Amino acid sequence: MDLLNIKYDKYTFPNGLKVILYTDKSLPLVSVNIWYKVGSGNERQGKTGLAHLFEHMMFQGSENVPKEMHFRFIQEAGGSLNGSTNTDRTNYYEKVPSNYLELILWLESDRMGYLIPSLTEEKLKNQIDVVRNERLERYENQPYGLAWEIISSNLYPKEHPYSWPTIGFMQDIDYNLDEVKKFFNTYYSPSNASVVIAGDFDPSLIKDLIEKYFGEIPSNIVPSSPVLNNVFFEKNIILDRKENVQLGRIYLTWHTESAFGKYDSSLEVLSDILSGSKNSRLYKILVFEKELAQDVSAYQHSGKYGGNFMIAATAKPGIDLDIIKDEIFNELKNIETNSVTDKELLRSKNGIKSGFIHSLQNIDSLANQLNYYSFYLNEPNSFTYDLKRYEETDSSLIKEAVKKYLTKPFVELRILPEKKND
Repeated sequence: MDLLNIKYDKYTFPNGLKVILYTDKSLPLVSVNIWYKVGSGNERQGKTGLAHLFEHMMFQGSENVPKEMHFRFIQEAGGSLNGSTNTDRTNYYEKVPSNYLELILWLESDRMGYLIPSLTEEKLKNQIDVVRNERLERYENQPYGLAWEIISSNLYPKEHPYSWPTIGFMQDIDYNLDEVKKFFNTYYSPSNASVVIAGDFDPSLIKDLIEKYFGEIPSNIVPSSPVLNNVFFEKNIILDRKENVQLGRIYLTWHTESAFGKYDSSLEVLSDILSGSKNSRLYKILVFEKELAQDVSAYQHSGKYGGNFMIAATAKPGIDLDIIKDEIFNELKNIETNSVTDKELLRSKNGIKSGFIHSLQNIDSLANQLNYYSFYLNEPNSFTYDLKRYEETDSSLIKEAVKKYLTKPFVELRILPEKKND
């Protein structure tokens, strides 16, 4: 466990920018990872998708960086880069040979502090079109592609920050320049950002370098968190949808824990025991033994403002989804009554631990994990704490989690093949 005790430095600049430094000179590489505390959960009804739009806009150039050059500078340096958006945050990350660290700091600081002067109607319209096409390709024209959007809009009240998709509703993806500038000025501020620098760099020089590029960027007031309403069901919500698919699929989704809640890790272990491998319970029953389903998956998703547990299964040709649903609930009832075996627990926890440690071999993954822990736990060095949650999961905790959450009302979505005319 001592191998997971990461030594780091952390400090905050006068403008509110949080900086986390982790030195590792084993390879001549450095990763820069920035989290802005803004995700789709910070939007509002009627203006969804803005956080995801900015994941695109931030690569369109800034005051001193021409359009498309952010990618080009880094790729020509032999580095890699990307960004992502979820309900809680937006992040941007680069990994480059360590002698190009200053280039990354310049690029990131220019778009943090000086993006607005480069925003134009042409760039905005172009990226709105890109996002609309992305939504068409990945969601609307993809088999089962709208499933999560339908589920989340029924799982949460419409005012809840998780009730709309991260990409935004299609009818909302149409913003004017003033709306986009206001969103940037509200959330893209040093006081709302955390920067991790991990890898091969000189600790004696790095603070001055960061101050050189980020120190003069002015900050805005830290925005308030979304207002949450209590979320509960009095009865199940059953939804049917016809699509141009070959096979029916059933989704069952329950409200569960927020990130790092008491049963969050237990539910994740449960999801692995149910569907994480060919030896998992639901896979063995539905796919291998009874040949009722083509596939089955289960997962626990947790965020800052809530969590959910989903089980999804695609039926084999001619199989009624009711049969699959009954088998799923039979197995959940079995676990509620008898829990899981020690052998299942050990296999699952070993797999989770192995995957966790393997992911930290990449400096860019480790940098992102430091920001992840800082965001949710306010302690970047939470690797040991995090892994301990899984190691301490036992059969009684899994029984408690099933009883507490998976015996309650749920959202059921069935996607069924459209009937073709002869």
